[in-house]
Amino acid sequence: MIAEIHEGLEGVVASATRLSLVDGAAGRLILAGYAVEDIAPRASFEEMAHLFWTGRLPDAQELKALTATLASRRSLPSGTLVLMREAARQQTPVMDALRMASSTLSLGRNEDAQHDAYTLVAAFPGIIGGYWRLKNGQEPMKVNENLSHGEYFLHQIFGSEIGPERARGLETYMNTVCDHGFNASTFTARVIASTHSDLVSAITGAVGALKGPLHGGAPGPALDMVFEIGKPERAESMIREKVRRGERLMGFGHRVYKVRDPRADVLAAAAEKFYTTEGDRELYKLALDVEKAALKVLAEEKPGRPLNTNVEFYTALLLHGVGLPTELFTPAFAAGRVLGWSAHCLEQLREGRLIRPDSMYQGPTGLKFKN
Repeated sequence: MIAEIHEGLEGVVASATRLSLVDGAAGRLILAGYAVEDIAPRASFEEMAHLFWTGRLPDAQELKALTATLASRRSLPSGTLVLMREAARQQTPVMDALRMASSTLSLGRNEDAQHDAYTLVAAFPGIIGGYWRLKNGQEPMKVNENLSHGEYFLHQIFGSEIGPERARGLETYMNTVCDHGFNASTFTARVIASTHSDLVSAITGAVGALKGPLHGGAPGPALDMVFEIGKPERAESMIREKVRRGERLMGFGHRVYKVRDPRADVLAAAAEKFYTTEGDRELYKLALDVEKAALKVLAEEKPGRPLNTNVEFYTALLLHGVGLPTELFTPAFAAGRVLGWSAHCLEQLREGRLIRPDSMYQGPTGLKFKN
């Protein structure tokens, strides 16, 4: 019997999950029962964490307890800081530093899956922000247990008082991207967890998968295109030239969504709200003009193809607005997605079996070894 090969495992259902439903045909994303557009702009990140780890939103007492638990786990092991300092000395890229540092979070702990989930989610902002400061010749900020998760993340990067609009914008982003089905990094984490390895190992692997530009590396180039165009009147002609040269327009089109990416709508609304009171309003207007021109050109030059705005376009605009440099766009993605990774690992440990697909051998047979 000849098996059918599904390249990239596309169309293969590997397992069941209660964590997210990605409906590409309808442009719908459900996060643990809630439409992304309903919950992401309104819930705190701590509420999302409780939802993903327990299957329901917390009451006031549960939210207070979880918030305190996460805040108490923000301190990094001394060995993690030593590694971060050496990586900064060598000007290691941020995602490489995050991958290396995340693996050290097992230092000095007794292995426990749920406690590891707490630690990983709590520690990522300190790793990312602390490393960014070290890489730029500054000392990491001290741990502050009195800030919300989004406030703490920004404080670790900038070391200054964070306005509520910036923190809300970042938490909306992290809520929006915290899970998205069996994507490459999530599937990596589940494969590792399926061996009954620990969560630190699984999520270190997930960070490695996210580092790849085909998965987590496109928001920066989407913003670069907006800056390159510079003026609204140049948008259509420059984009048409790019398309005719065969260049890919970053921020448009998605492997799964055949209509507009629902996450783009959530982040577009978040960007509109943010840029009403904060940030560069002219940049925001330019981005809207670029999006409009891109959709027009793509419809004319590539008719019939589902090349709609995806999450990357408004990710770039929103994260730039809250002050993040482009080098931190993918690490910020990781700071949100680590929640989904941890929840998938816990689900795999509870309900799954060893993930071990078959392959089809296409090499030679019958070769004879001769001395």
